[in-house]
Amino acid sequence: MCFSDPRSYSFTKILFACLLIAGLAGCQSSPSTSRSGLGNNPTDAERKEARQITLLRTARTPRSADEIESVYTLWSRIRQGFMLDPGAIDNPRVTQQRLLYTAQPRYFELTSPRAERYMHYVVEQLDARQMPLELALLPFVESGYNPMAMSSSSAAGIWQFIPSTGEVFSLRQDWWYDGRRDITASTQAALDYLSKLSDMFGGDWLLAIAAYNCGEGCVGRAIKRNQQLGLPTDYWNLQLPQETMNYVPKLLAMSQIIDRPGLHGLVLPELADTPYFTEIEIKRQLDLHKAAELADMPTEDFMLLNPAFKQRMTSPQGIYRLLVPVDRAEQFSTALARLPESERVSYLHYQVRSGDTLSQIARRHQLSVPAIRDANQLSGNVINIGQTLILPQMGAGPAAPRQPAAQVVASQSVYRVKAGDSLWNISRAHGVSISALREHNSIDANHSLSVGQSLRIPGNRSTASANTAGSSSPRSMVYTVKAGDSLYSIARQFNISIDRIRKENPLGSHLRPGQQLTLLLR
Repeated sequence: MCFSDPRSYSFTKILFACLLIAGLAGCQSSPSTSRSGLGNNPTDAERKEARQITLLRTARTPRSADEIESVYTLWSRIRQGFMLDPGAIDNPRVTQQRLLYTAQPRYFELTSPRAERYMHYVVEQLDARQMPLELALLPFVESGYNPMAMSSSSAAGIWQFIPSTGEVFSLRQDWWYDGRRDITASTQAALDYLSKLSDMFGGDWLLAIAAYNCGEGCVGRAIKRNQQLGLPTDYWNLQLPQETMNYVPKLLAMSQIIDRPGLHGLVLPELADTPYFTEIEIKRQLDLHKAAELADMPTEDFMLLNPAFKQRMTSPQGIYRLLVPVDRAEQFSTALARLPESERVSYLHYQVRSGDTLSQIARRHQLSVPAIRDANQLSGNVINIGQTLILPQMGAGPAAPRQPAAQVVASQSVYRVKAGDSLWNISRAHGVSISALREHNSIDANHSLSVGQSLRIPGNRSTASANTAGSSSPRSMVYTVKAGDSLYSIARQFNISIDRIRKENPLGSHLRPGQQLTLLLR
């Protein structure tokens, strides 16, 4: 081409340069526009670039560099892993759910400390499978990241598996253990299920998430119905149960809030992008009260990491992995290796009498028949007169040996159950064991408390000669630690809880011979 006018030539050069720059910019954005979020084995760098481009495209207003890569936290890592439909940002169903969340400004303040224990693990597993990191927010929608959440349909755990689906994904459920509450096992099962649903619906994550809520059959029938009517078959055009119609918008609304919290008037509690716990293999049965002592942490905090163990101890058979905070793992492993066999589990020895049956013994000691069979390696229900059975004291904490009945004088009071109460917090408040509460109130292991229920609280047990008018009042004593003592053995000796000892004494990592402890007795 010839250019006779120098000014035309200069103009043409500038125009060509602008077109070239625009073409390059279009090429740079093509990875995110041609991918639905998963791509064909992209590199880590490509995935990070595509994620950031997606974030910029979904924002209502331009995002500053500080917002994209400010302090690197778990929240920012999740933002960079967003892969779901950016076009849903203006959907009225999403907007409605977002307004409901923002109307509760303390929601994340209340739920984040709970999620902090588990969410880094969830994010790690999602990233390893190259799944959308929005799915790390799904337990907020399901359970508020509460492993003890239980729905009206008996769904349990942070991922809210119902019993039948839990069984399909190998989450064992028995008297000792409920895999639906196991943080690592249930997370693996949930991601397996979501991956299966994504494959089933052609990689459409919105349909997969909907099916996680109402089942693949439910979504499949809705798709078939729309096909027969000649209607679109994407999530937004399906007629589904009302809960499912709100379910996906809830997740997308939450992801929008996490993406731009300041835009919605919220401040997210800071969560570090570091592991909270590690897994330690346990090959023999262990009382979780004792495990908490070995880790030098309160029992309740330890149970929040290991909520699957229903009786506050591991099962007599099998190998388990206990979750222990990263900063306590070395101490726990060392202390566990030195733990005498006699301190691993608290048992009561019972000699079978004439007329006894396993079911009678189980009922009398608030146990189940399978639990007694497991503890004694019995293949059936046959027992013999004079046979000695070991009866596990189900997570009741340390218990002192019983005194002869003729010497025992016991006082008791009545407590009325309030909303939020459990046998555990009632036992702690009154300085008695859970097994004692069950025994005095004929409560079996599967019984749940009801608000307003009256419980008889057993008082201090002492010998008749030592009993005085003021014996039911709390009294304190000073105990000098001896060589070989542990918190567990001291608590067992004086029939008080480990947590009570901790509360009354500023304890370090280990007890020292000669150290003096204040023990508050009842």
